[in-house]
Amino acid sequence: MEFALISLLNGVTYGLLLFMLSSGLTLIFSMMGILNFAHASFYMLGAYFAYQISAKIGFWPALLISPVLVGILGAVIERYGIRKAHRYGHVAELLFTFGLAFLAIEVVQLVWGKAAVDYRIPASLSGTWFTLFSSSFPVYKGFMMAVSVGMLVGLYALLTFTRIGLIVQAALSRPDMVQALGHDVPRIFTLVFGGGSALAAIAGVIGGNAFVTEPAMADALGPIVFVVVVVGGLGSLAGAFIASLLIGILQTFMVGTNYSLIDFARSVGIQLHSAPALARLSLTQLAAIMPYMLMVAILIFRPRGIMGARET
Repeated sequence: MEFALISLLNGVTYGLLLFMLSSGLTLIFSMMGILNFAHASFYMLGAYFAYQISAKIGFWPALLISPVLVGILGAVIERYGIRKAHRYGHVAELLFTFGLAFLAIEVVQLVWGKAAVDYRIPASLSGTWFTLFSSSFPVYKGFMMAVSVGMLVGLYALLTFTRIGLIVQAALSRPDMVQALGHDVPRIFTLVFGGGSALAAIAGVIGGNAFVTEPAMADALGPIVFVVVVVGGLGSLAGAFIASLLIGILQTFMVGTNYSLIDFARSVGIQLHSAPALARLSLTQLAAIMPYMLMVAILIFRPRGIMGARET
């Protein structure tokens, strides 16, 4: 029971972090049709900017300033880079964002080095929030959950109850009609791309010190973010939320379960004398590839994803 509850809490925390990272990519794809390969780079930049700012003026200002800076950077990249590449088709856009991801890593290595930086959890959020049986749940993980849920509620309220949210939603499906009504659709594209970049940066600010802030952090989470978007359904925020929690919880449980298919067969009285090598691998060993196995299964049995409206 203790293992199940603690793993569930850790899985939800990790899943909410994945949603913060994938929500911006989902919005960008919904409106612009761009699978931004550099999206995880904004997550990395958010963590590094927060590290630098928190070293000067503290964590709380960094939580506000870092996403703003990354959002502005994302808007500039869309305006003067992606918009120009768009003239030459989606292949040019993909190549541009692919190259941008490599450029971001090289810049980070030049400025901060190749080793991990000492980006720590603030003293005000360190310690234990509560103890469940014999396991403690850190205050900072509770803070991460609160920020993630707050961002989810704020994003839903913005898109549902505000005028700019209604314009953005309309531009997601009928940009030609929004343009005919007198709205500047290219400017909306820039705002959405900048906003999506800022959402990734928030995930970097609160996730960089909980895990590790290093140049490889974008490569570590980048592929999983695309898995979340595909499993949830291209363009579906609700689908991205469900997929994020599903992957976060499953992967967390698998990491803590040193149990193989052979062990399961033995527990129900089945003796396997010549089992394939895959059956001998424990769930812990399979945890790293679980998201990709789930994505393959989704593409086979439900290509549009959990809640997607279009085929992937």
